Amino acid sequence: MSSDAASAKSPFNASAERVERVLCFTAHPDDIDFGAAGTIAAWTAAGVEVSYCIMTDGDAGGFDPAHREEIIAMRAEEQRQAAALVGVTDLHYLHERDGYLEPTHEVIRQVVKLIREVRPDVVLAMHPERNWDRIQKSHPDHLAVGEIVTRAVYPAVENPFAYPELAEAGLEAYKLPWLWLFAGPEGRENYFVDVTRHIDAKLAAIRIHASQHPDLEGMERAVRAMLERNALRAGMAAGRGAEAFHVVEVNGSGTIAGF
Repeated sequence: MSSDAASAKSPFNASAERVERVLCFTAHPDDIDFGAAGTIAAWTAAGVEVSYCIMTDGDAGGFDPAHREEIIAMRAEEQRQAAALVGVTDLHYLHERDGYLEPTHEVIRQVVKLIREVRPDVVLAMHPERNWDRIQKSHPDHLAVGEIVTRAVYPAVENPFAYPELAEAGLEAYKLPWLWLFAGPEGRENYFVDVTRHIDAKLAAIRIHASQHPDLEGMERAVRAMLERNALRAGMAAGRGAEAFHVVEVNGSGTIAGF
């Protein structure tokens, strides 16, 4: 992504880092499209393999009481279609209950298993810290995703003695290079991706989740404003759009295990 703009605080250098596989974790169908669909569209356009893991079925979402029995299937289909619009076809679900997600060892083990299977260069997930400026970003399930993934990434994924049944099944320990987090406090954001060329794809993906958004026009205006504000915060020219991340180097030239 040659149009990336990173602050001086970020350890990630797009021109120097080779990203071939990305694994994304979110709480509900539609979370990834709001947070990172523009970046994902840029990745897939560049040939990067991107996979999604959605931890709940989104069964508590929606507004129409007449569709409660259909909501899980409806949201899964919405997510499938939205993912396809940004070049993603590999989707996984953990089938946890919407609103009840917790960082239990059973869920963490499933995340460790998937990361060891995919062996991505980047794991992208929701942030574990609450955003007090816009608390809607910090649904309890969102925070749980961040905690689950962070615990999985270090130390469990790279520790061959964590969840030993995984190693016994042939899933060897893996040192993840990068963890990208979104929907956290602005003060943590240290990396911005210019997604100007992919805004239309991002908005098209969000519109697919019509069951969750009674005011699609208002939603679109809000997303555009957010992207433009992010771009200005990153020092980009007026009229650009950017997605914001907290990028953490998990294993690299400057990291030492345990320090």
